Formats: sequence, structure tokens, C-alpha cells
Amino acid sequence: MTAIETHDLTKYYGDLCAIDHLTLSVDNEIFALLGPNGSGKTTTVLMLTTLLRPTEGTATVHGYDCATEGEKVRKHLSYVPQDMAVDIRLTGRENVIFFAKLYGVPDPRRQAEEALEIMELADRADDLVKTYSGGMRRRLELAQALVHNPAVLFLDEPTLGLDVAARKKIWEHIQELRGRGMTIFVTTHYMDEADKYCDRVAIISRGSIRAIGEPKALKAQLMKDVITAIISGEYSPVELSGIRYLGRKENEVTFTAENGREALPLIAESLSALGMKVHSLSLHEPTLDDVFLNVVGSSDEPRSFNDKQFRVMLRRR
Repeated sequence: MTAIETHDLTKYYGDLCAIDHLTLSVDNEIFALLGPNGSGKTTTVLMLTTLLRPTEGTATVHGYDCATEGEKVRKHLSYVPQDMAVDIRLTGRENVIFFAKLYGVPDPRRQAEEALEIMELADRADDLVKTYSGGMRRRLELAQALVHNPAVLFLDEPTLGLDVAARKKIWEHIQELRGRGMTIFVTTHYMDEADKYCDRVAIISRGSIRAIGEPKALKAQLMKDVITAIISGEYSPVELSGIRYLGRKENEVTFTAENGREALPLIAESLSALGMKVHSLSLHEPTLDDVFLNVVGSSDEPRSFNDKQFRVMLRRR
């Protein structure tokens, strides 16, 4: 039985198509849905967790239809939203027992103890949550989500706002849950985390999946090196032979090439020839950030030069 499956899942808000015929299959893995703000991540999660009905298409979780079998779906999943979902006036133990009772699990106190132990909160279980750090509160939310032993766990920005150590600890627990056979569906803006910890990622833009696969495979689709130029002046993108323009973010322009060291002077000269001041150039191996930029892109269309035009342009300088 596939943990999560969608076929042509579509959602309209009036005339706006938020999700456009989304087809996915996710099972026994840590799966990340990545995308810019407004790309459709939250809408997808809300449909999969039965909180929003699709306009068209189907979605199933643990074999049950999200639109017609909502109660059965909810018995097999947990959803940890981005906003804090703990009561700071209660102790950690009281929070988890409350959720256990909501789910109707037998022996809620024992189940709460086990969930708190998994999240390494047993020694602070009787402390008020208002004394917990941000990372501890996030782990408490995970304990609440685990108290009924779900097959599928949805996490919306699970490490947002946490420090580096707390983020690492959260991901260690997520990986442990993956080892227990749970399917984890994550949305995140932290590309480095998705790259390091997720089995597969999908990049969504304007309601459609633009790329999907293992992070390593997606990075391999770019050329060997990535070059980033910090520039000022009126921007005009450029493409050169053997060098591919990926896109830009504010004053950063990014290219990929098979031989970055040879590409560096060519990129510097071409940008300067078009009237831009190049402040710095850096070279690195492809990252998931670069894949994201390549897929989502920018509104700029590269201006292409053939080798002859480029030589003439340089002589005119």
C-alpha cells in the first residue's frame, strides 16, 4: 500500500489555479516539497491532510481517499503545522496526554510516556512548556504527533526559526522515524536540509511539479561547476558557448559550466562588456539551491552571443 498517492490533483480558488494536475507517489521515505512562496506547497498539504477539498483529481493516504474517507485518513496521519501547536500553560506530559485522548488511543499516559521518550523529553516532561526552548517545543509537537503511531507524518517547515543545533536534533529524530518505517512529507525553505536529509525532493512552481528526484540526481543535471557573480549596474543576462545561465537573485547572477576556472574570465568579461560592474566571482559544486534557481528561474531571458560576436564585443572595449 502506497503511503501517499495523487492523480491529477487540482485546486482552484475562483479562477486561480493553485494546484495544477499534481501526480505524486510517496512511500517509506523522507520526501520534501520545495517551492517559492505561493507555489502551492501549503495547498497541497491541506488537501492531503483532509483540511481542504480538491477541485479535481484524487489523493489517497494509506489507501484511503482524502475527499471521501477523511476520518479513516486522519487515523493514519499526523500533521505538525508551521505555527506552534502546544499549550505553554501545561506541562509537556499534559500536552501529549491531551493529544492521546483526542486520538482515542488506549492507555494514553503510557503512549505519552513512549512518545516523550522517543523525542528525548522524558526528563523535562513535568516542566511547564513555557520554560521550554524553541527546539524543545518543536520536539514536543512531534511527540504529540506520534502518540497514536501514525503511518504518515506531515511536517510544515519543521525547523523554521530554530538555531543550528536545534535544527540538527530535529532532523535526527525525523530520520529515526523514517528508520521505523514511517513516511515523512516535509515542506521547507532550507535547501541544505532537504539536500542532506531527504530521500527525494520535488520542486513546485505555480502549482506544478517542475522537477522531482533524489537530490544527488537533480544536482547531476547541472554541469560540473557553478559560478556566482556579484554585480551592480543595469542587469542584462548573457549566455556563452559552454556556459549555461541559471538565473539571478537580486545582485547575484549564477551560471553553470563544465570547467568553471576557464569560465570565470569569460563571464567577467561578458558582464563587464554589457555595462555591469563585477564585484566578485565565486566557484562551487552544484547545490540544491542551484537546482532550485535553475528550475524556478527568473523572468530574465539570457542574451546570447556566438564566439565571433563575443570577440568583437571585447575588442570594442
